Amino acid sequence: MKKKTVNIYPSYIGAHRAGRLRALSERLVRALASCDLCPRRCGADRLRGEKGFCATGRLAKVYTCRAHRGEEPVISGDRGSGTVFFSCCNMRCVYCQNYRFSWHGEGIEVTAEALAEIFMKMQAAGCHNLNLVTPTHVVPQIVEALVIAVEKGFVLPLVYNTGGYDSPEVIRMLEGVVDIYLPDMRYGDNERAQAFSTAPDYVEVNRAVVSEMFRQVGELLVDDGVAVQGLIIRHLVLPSSVSGTDAVFRYIAQSLSKDVHISLMRQYTPVFNAVEDQLLSRKITQAEYDEAMRLLACYGLEKGWVQDEQSDTDAEQYLGANFDGIG
Repeated sequence: MKKKTVNIYPSYIGAHRAGRLRALSERLVRALASCDLCPRRCGADRLRGEKGFCATGRLAKVYTCRAHRGEEPVISGDRGSGTVFFSCCNMRCVYCQNYRFSWHGEGIEVTAEALAEIFMKMQAAGCHNLNLVTPTHVVPQIVEALVIAVEKGFVLPLVYNTGGYDSPEVIRMLEGVVDIYLPDMRYGDNERAQAFSTAPDYVEVNRAVVSEMFRQVGELLVDDGVAVQGLIIRHLVLPSSVSGTDAVFRYIAQSLSKDVHISLMRQYTPVFNAVEDQLLSRKITQAEYDEAMRLLACYGLEKGWVQDEQSDTDAEQYLGANFDGIG
């Protein structure tokens, strides 16, 4: 990974000083009137409280927020990542660890002012960054709150932590706002994406989104061991070759860069609707994870992290445990 020895301010600081951040906020909020903020383009009038596929209206809903020390080492650092878990989602993964709030919508609606206070709370806790988990359907609300927070002295880098089924157009709008992108590349095949996440065009959309993210922020840049800019791609190994790892890694190596950092995740545990599915009703085997690691080497993807075998199944503790470097 690239190293930087001088602290830098997040990009959105300059965008705010130039008036671009507020203008972007207003543009994104207007888009809620006929929502096209994700690939589903359902057209719900969220300004009037109508809810589309994501089941979210005018206000964002937050399930929890905390300093998270179990993410990738460059995200968690030694003080933790200020993680905000947003309720609801524009995907419907049958194996979702967080189904209570991603599917069932548990959480509390927050105004822009209240969300800005959450951002400030994460900064006051000493966190290295603000980690926005499942932000796709609430980008307008996030940017709206960011404007308020910046005017109160907020300066943490933003981590856009997404399942990867985003609108390429919206991601383009976030250039100069987000410095660290943390997307999933979850599938290499649309048939599996539709069957297990109700995302029929996931592969094309996901690749366009991740390519745009990489264009904006490039390879990982760290300062004193903590990420300040760049792309990290997460790939969750699913049983029965459901995740299409070969196709995903081939795309990264051939169309992005062999220097992109990959977080290869082995934490899959059958929960929720996956327990009844023939392909997904078991944990992955050591052989399946070994094959994914072999493919990393095959495609020359030598930067990032792999995970030790671990048995923690608590959804809120599960992400990002026990990382070791690839190279």
